[in-house]
Amino acid sequence: MPGIDKLPIEETLEDSPQRFPLGGDDEVMSSTLQQFSKVIDELSSCHAVLSTQLADAMMFPITQFKERDLKEILTLKEVFQIASNDHDAAINRYSRLSKKRENDKVKYEVTEDVYTSRKKQHQTMMHYFCALNTLQYKKKIALLEPLLGYMQAQISFFKMGSENLNEQLEEFLANIGTSVQNVRREMDSDIETMQQTIEDLEVASDPLYVPDPDPTKFPVNRNLTRKAGYLNARNKTGLVSSTWDRQFYFTQGGNLMSQARGDVAGGLAMDIDNCSVMAVDCEDRRYCFQITSFDGKKSSILQAESKKDHEEWICTINNISKQIYLSENPEETAARVNQSALEAVTPSPSFQQRHESLRPAAGQSRPPTARTSSSGSLGSESTNLAALSLDSLVAPDTPIQFDIISPVCEDQPGQAKAFGQGGRRTNPFGESGGSTKSETEDSILHQLFIVRFLGSMEVKSDDHPDVVYETMRQILAARAIHNIFRMTESHLLVTCDCLKLIDPQTQVTRLTFPLPCVVLYATHQENKRLFGFVLRTSSGRSESNLSSVCYIFESNNEGEKICDSVGLAKQIALHAELDRRASEKQKEIERVKEKQQKELNKQKQIEKDLEEQSRLIAASSRPNQASSEGQFVVLSSSQSEESDLGEGGKKRESEA
Repeated sequence: MPGIDKLPIEETLEDSPQRFPLGGDDEVMSSTLQQFSKVIDELSSCHAVLSTQLADAMMFPITQFKERDLKEILTLKEVFQIASNDHDAAINRYSRLSKKRENDKVKYEVTEDVYTSRKKQHQTMMHYFCALNTLQYKKKIALLEPLLGYMQAQISFFKMGSENLNEQLEEFLANIGTSVQNVRREMDSDIETMQQTIEDLEVASDPLYVPDPDPTKFPVNRNLTRKAGYLNARNKTGLVSSTWDRQFYFTQGGNLMSQARGDVAGGLAMDIDNCSVMAVDCEDRRYCFQITSFDGKKSSILQAESKKDHEEWICTINNISKQIYLSENPEETAARVNQSALEAVTPSPSFQQRHESLRPAAGQSRPPTARTSSSGSLGSESTNLAALSLDSLVAPDTPIQFDIISPVCEDQPGQAKAFGQGGRRTNPFGESGGSTKSETEDSILHQLFIVRFLGSMEVKSDDHPDVVYETMRQILAARAIHNIFRMTESHLLVTCDCLKLIDPQTQVTRLTFPLPCVVLYATHQENKRLFGFVLRTSSGRSESNLSSVCYIFESNNEGEKICDSVGLAKQIALHAELDRRASEKQKEIERVKEKQQKELNKQKQIEKDLEEQSRLIAASSRPNQASSEGQFVVLSSSQSEESDLGEGGKKRESEA
């Protein structure tokens, strides 16, 4: 039955043949029932004839006597009663005639009324008495005729029965009686066997009666593509209140069905093709998980009864989301996928292990790790993919970080300013709460997305999108193998300066990624909800020693939008940087022109001063002459020479 785990005793009973009386077709039983049906059909035809004869010969006379004869008597009785009343009224009027004042006209009318009523009463009485006498004979007929018809019908029925019931039928009935006794003895033997089986099952199933059985005794099956069982569903009844309803859930193809207690059939709860599922904490309840549809518009929170059911439901929904159920052997395909993922990666969920693995002991050698290419599943169109080795993309045995812990905070405390300080409350819409504004608030691009962090790992290359694809494959495989379903939901704020991960509840910045350090970003080619980017940072105090870390996220079907937004931010930042450089160059040119203009003005001022000085010298050495026509200044040959020398010097100075 769906939803019931296989008991240990059932595994031992599977090898022995099991009989189910109602499970298969019994040819003897089928032929017996067919023989019975023929006999019953013949008897039914006899009963049909008997019923028709009884209706015609017995019921019809009785019905006719009731509806015709008795109804006629009752009608005559009512008419006779009316006539008697009319006669009594006429006699009363006649008795009230006055003896002293006789009126012939009144006396005539009263006498005529008495005559008419008495005649009518007499006629009615005679018909009524006649009908009563006739009824005595009809009563005898109504009693004898139905009995006669009944006897004739029964005699006819018995004659037909004697014709149908022969020796062959008697022998058949005797055989059936013997078979019934044999079936009864077999039933008693099976009841004893089933009682013993029930006792054995009760003893062997005792550990399963515990709500949360020991996972070591009952391991989790991660290769399921179908599952059924009872779950508690969370239903919101208000803004903050909710109720939990226990319903029976089962998977059917790519759909999750639910059936409440008392319902005849189940109904569609959610389409789980390409959905996302993760373990969540909800209202201090254990074993809760959330299913989100592929478009992110519908989500449902469910609670399992045990840790085993919790993990199996998550694994089953993950397998269905990957459409493994469409293959010929779904469970074998799921097992092969999980085994391939197990052989591909061996991640470490602890960041401390990653920190230690980056500093291996001297002389320590690592055996090469076999890897399987993921190009077939990702459908890469790059022609250089065949030439790229997976080891050249991601280093063997690279640890994986599944929680949001900034590597700056643990490995590189000296570079905290480059990535921004964690714990700073940030307004994701760029509105400043104080008088000062940060660079993020001054950015012209603010786009907010809901993302869930899947993991991050160090990569060896950051110049090809296959790095992101391979990191996605390894992180998803590692999550499935190590049973890590919890994901931290954050708000990703994309600006022209950086990428920020913000806590959706407290609006505190968890991580800040400078946009110039984001050197590569891509979305999954098949699952558009997955996207990632590579961050290039300095791995020590020396800025020349650079390392690259790939971060993988899951969004609500917005992976391409996020990558487009990051590309737009980098374009805006590039244009802003080009505009800044052009502006600085223009300012430098203006400063040079201004300096040249100042030098030119200074030179002109010197020339003007020299010209003024020469004019003063000439005026002081010139004699005053007067004439009748006016005053004239006559220069000597020496003064003319000095003037010429002065002008020549000015020209040479101007040329210099």
